[in-house]
This record gives sequence, structure tokens and C-alpha cells, in this order.
Amino acid sequence: MKKKIKRIGILTAGGDCPGLNAVIRAVVKPALAMGIEVIGFKDGYSGLMYNKWKKLDGHDVSGILVQGGTILGTSNKDNPFAQPYVDSKGKLKYKDMSNEVKRTYNSLKLDALICIGGDGTMTVADKLVKKGLNIVGVPKTIDNDLVGTDMTFGFDTAMSIATDAIDRLHTTAQSHHRVMVLEVMGRYAGWIAMEAGLAGGGDIILIPEIPYKMESVCNKVKERNRKGKKFSIVVVAEGAKPKGGSVVVKEVVKDSPDPIRLGGIGNKIGHEIEKRTGIETRVTILGHIQRGGTPTPFDRILATRFGIAAMEMVRKGQFGRLVGIKQGKMSSIALSKVGGKVRTVPKNCELIKTARMLGISMGD
Repeated sequence: MKKKIKRIGILTAGGDCPGLNAVIRAVVKPALAMGIEVIGFKDGYSGLMYNKWKKLDGHDVSGILVQGGTILGTSNKDNPFAQPYVDSKGKLKYKDMSNEVKRTYNSLKLDALICIGGDGTMTVADKLVKKGLNIVGVPKTIDNDLVGTDMTFGFDTAMSIATDAIDRLHTTAQSHHRVMVLEVMGRYAGWIAMEAGLAGGGDIILIPEIPYKMESVCNKVKERNRKGKKFSIVVVAEGAKPKGGSVVVKEVVKDSPDPIRLGGIGNKIGHEIEKRTGIETRVTILGHIQRGGTPTPFDRILATRFGIAAMEMVRKGQFGRLVGIKQGKMSSIALSKVGGKVRTVPKNCELIKTARMLGISMGD
């Protein structure tokens, strides 16, 4: 006989993205209707480590469906198994605070914990499951790179924002006869660049999955110029790299579980295009604009479906798993199969084939 669920916890960890509040709302509303208390932990796993939380009620989730960000706060620097701190000599060190997490979980008499986040969040969640916590994961990332689900919420909004940016760059590119380079997020997966590039009519799309050759990129620009098309749009993912080369690293954040911060590839590409073709080139780095603001209707619905599915899994005692969507239907996968992996754009996928058929250069 399954134990009756009386109290659950929920947290949002990793980078923020549109749709997090929609998940929180979709967990809290049915939980309260079933007589289940919901504890919201503040700032991701930090709330569990340092016992920072609040009880969530109907007023807390009223009107938050359309809000970006997260009412609980988040953090991409807090790993309970390797929490950074500076010792008395000013040296950066790490300590295991997973026992503090378990202590908080037990002291609050939680029956389950819902963790909303990306691959780093799910890696930690899987380790906490092994320490005896009942956890259900919900996939979140604008990068759309989590295994076990066809799509993550937040991606559609980010892709829509990037597409809008391309639309706006088109007019100034045409007016000034320039090459416009747009650098978008995505880390080591090219989903945002690929889909926004297609939707926005990009002429060249550079993604991490297909190493580019600068000669091929410039040849495409010159070819368009010869045909009387005096402008070109280049969409480049932050994780794109040249054939035989490496990614461009903007900075290294030592106290972060994922210390590498990508960025700057757009400027590198733009400089090379202008130098090799003689055509005036401008670069736009979209950055965190892709993460913010109101979620699209698609993301609101997907996030809501994920939240409801997570509550159903909690009710049925299906712990240690990640909610997902496969071919339009809700599904789940073991957390142990998620963390530390990246779902990249397949090189033979229909998106890439479609781009090539349209004459879009992938830089190879």
C-alpha cells in the first residue's frame, strides 16, 4: 500500500527561463486541491542546504502563469555535493552538504521533492535519490538539450525571441548592404540557432554539431553578393567551432559546477567575414534577452503539462524519474539516464536537410 502524500517540496535550479512559474502553478494548484502541502525552496538547492523555504498557497501562484523567471529564485552555483566556499587563507574549496539537504528534507517531513532544472540539476537530483530522497524531475532549459524528452519548456520562447531578432536585423542589413551576424545561446547544442535560423530566413547557420570552415562561410556571402543579394544573415550558436578548432570561451567561473561560459564566437566570425570579403559586417550578441520575459503560449502549455504530470508521478509513487514528452505524449525516464548528457541536433535530421535544400549554408 502506497504511503499517503501529505507534504511535498519544489525548487527551481540552474539558469532561469520562461515557464518556470507555470510549472510551479501546475504543481501547487492540484496539490492543494488534494490536501497536500507544498513547500517552496528558495534559490534552488541553496534552499535545501540552508533551510530557506516558504509554504506555498493559492495566492502565491495566482497570476504567475504569464510571468517569466521564477517566484522561488534560482541558482546555478549551488551543488550540495560540492558546495564552494573560501577558507581562512582565501583559497577556494568545496564541501559536501548533501547530508544537510537530507536533514532539511526529513525535518520538514517531506514525502517527495519536485526538482525543476537542466542536466546539472538532474545530476544532483539523481545523487539525492541515492541518499533516500523521493524526487521527480521536470526538464527546463532554453537550450533544448536534455535527453529523455523531445522538448524542454523555455526553448520555444528563446527561439521565438531569436527569430524576432533576425527579422529586425533583416531590415537594417538590406538597407545598409551589410552582413549581419547574430550570436545566440544553446551551449553545446544548436537547437536555437537551427530553428531560429530557419524561421528567420538566415543565409548561414553555424551550429556546434557541424564544425564550420571560414572559407565556406565567406564563399556563401560572396556568392550572394555576386547574385545581387547585397546582404547576408549569419546565425551562429555560441558553441559553434571551426573545423579542427575549439569553442570560444568568454570566461571561467571557478565557483560554478559548470565553470565554462561560452561567448564571443559571433565577433570572431564577423571579423573574419569583413576581413576576407571586404563587406561591412555587424555583430549582435543576443545574450540573456533570450532567457527573459513572458513565455510563449506553447511554453505555458508545455510547462503546465509537465507540472501536472510531475504531480501525477508523485501521487503514484514514481520517484527517481524525469517527466518528458515523446511524440506529443507525456512520458518519463530514469534520472540516472539524464544527467551529464547532451541532446544535440542530429547531423542527418530533417531540420538540417531542409536548410540545405533551401540553399542555406551550414558552414561545412
